[in-house]
Formats: sequence, C-alpha cells, structure tokens
Amino acid sequence: MDIFLQQIVNGLTIGSLYALVALGYTMVYGVMKLINFAHGDLVALSAFAGLTIYTSIFADGGTSIVAVITVFMFTAAVIAVVGVLLERLAYRPLRTAPRLSAVVSALGAGLVIQNAIMLIWGPNMKIFPSHLFPSDIYHFGGIVITFTQLMILIFSSVLMIALYLFINKTKMGTAIRAVAIDQDAAKLMGINVNKIIMIIFIIGSGLGAVAGLFIGIYYRGITFDMGWMYGLNAFVAAIIGGIGNIPGAMFGGLILGLFNALISGYISSAWAETFTFMLLIVVLIFRPTGILGEKVAEKV
Repeated sequence: MDIFLQQIVNGLTIGSLYALVALGYTMVYGVMKLINFAHGDLVALSAFAGLTIYTSIFADGGTSIVAVITVFMFTAAVIAVVGVLLERLAYRPLRTAPRLSAVVSALGAGLVIQNAIMLIWGPNMKIFPSHLFPSDIYHFGGIVITFTQLMILIFSSVLMIALYLFINKTKMGTAIRAVAIDQDAAKLMGINVNKIIMIIFIIGSGLGAVAGLFIGIYYRGITFDMGWMYGLNAFVAAIIGGIGNIPGAMFGGLILGLFNALISGYISSAWAETFTFMLLIVVLIFRPTGILGEKVAEKV
C-alpha cells in the first residue's frame, strides 16, 4: 500500500506539470483550432532561460523566496514574449491558409527553437543547482514527499484554479470564450480577436515557463531536445482530457501522470510510453472527443 500511495504522490507531481503544459496546447487550439507543436520547445527554452537568469542575477547562489519568485517571474515574462513573437511570425500570416500550412509552420518553429537552444547553450546536459529549493523531506507514514514536490503541487493547483476563474468569471475570460466559439461573431461584437490571441499565447507560454522551471528543479538535468518528450506527453494529456477544454487539460494531465507513475512502479518505466499511447488509443475509441470533451454537431 505504501508503494501505491508513493506512486500516487509521484504521479500527481508529474501530472501537475503535464497539466500546466497541456493548458498551453488546449488554449491555443480552443481559440485558433491550431496545434501549437512548438509549445514543448518553449517549455525546454524556459528551463534554460530560467537557469541562465538564476546564475546571472544570483551568482552567489542565493535561495531566498525573493530569488525564486524573481527567477520564475523573469522567465515567464521572457517566454511570454517569445510566445507572442511566435504567433506574430509563424502563425498570424497563415491564419487564413489551409490548416496543414499552420501545422507545418508549428513544426518548423519548434525545430528552430530547439536548434537555437542547442546553439546558445550547447548540446550537453545542463544541471540545475540542487539548493534552489530547500532539501526538506516530509514523511507521512510510509510516504515521502520532498519540498520540491510540495511546491509543484501547491503552485500548479493555484495556477490552474486561477486560470479557471479567469476564464469563467472575468470579462476578458468571457471574450476569450466568445472568440473560441466564433471569431467572426466576436469581431461584430467589438472584440479585438488579435488581442485575445496574443493574451492566450502570453498565458499559455507563461504556464509552460513555470512547468519548464519546475521540470528543471525537480529532475535537475535538462537537455536541448527535452521539449519534444514533455510536449508530446502534454499533448496526449490534452487529447485524453478533451483538447480545447481547460478542465479537460487539467484532468488529462493528472490522469496521465498517475497512469505513468503506476506503470513505472508496478511494471517498468521502460514501458511507460508504450502504455501511454495504449491509453490514448482506448480513450479515442470509446470517447473520441476526450473524457471531458463535448460532442460537436457537424455543420451541413
């Protein structure tokens, strides 16, 4: 039972990170009907940018709460700017083009970001400092929870709840939902669609930046191509939960994290990816729109 509960904690930790990344996919798809395949590489970029910001500003190795918050805020701001530039340069010119053109552009943008990371920081693994977060360990019966895991769970939950409230309880959130339903009708109502799209890229990229930093702090080792793996898993999570559905992305990320942790704990971590795609196939067979996705009637 202790092993099961420990894997639940581990699964919720990585599932929270998947959920944060999946939100970036699902927000862009919900508004633009575009799969932003470069999003995973933005997550990788955030880990490298955050590490550079930390070593540049806090060369003495400071670990105060001010240092940590500063690194997260600066990194989120930098990645949000990159996300806006990505939309302006790679997606906006193709907004009226066939959907395949935008997909190819997204894949190309992802490769550009990935190779830029390799050119700037090199192809070798970079290591996050171990003292960025305290090394405290908490024991609850037979379950072990590190301070880093606790911070990931708390901050991820706060960000997801805040996003849900922003989308559903604010005027700007109402505008985002209106644009997601019908861009032309939203324009007629006086909504600036370009501004809304810019906002979703800022929010999605910012959440991805937080996830990228937590990935670096949690696993410590980061590589220039890690965005593909985390982006793919988050994309799968978004599909499982129901892509375009914000609660679905959150739910899908947690479900996938728990599923991977249990497979790794009871079978083998080498089989985790295989079982992940088996789960995806099963969900798509019985629930093509995702677990929380809504059925949409076809227009004829």
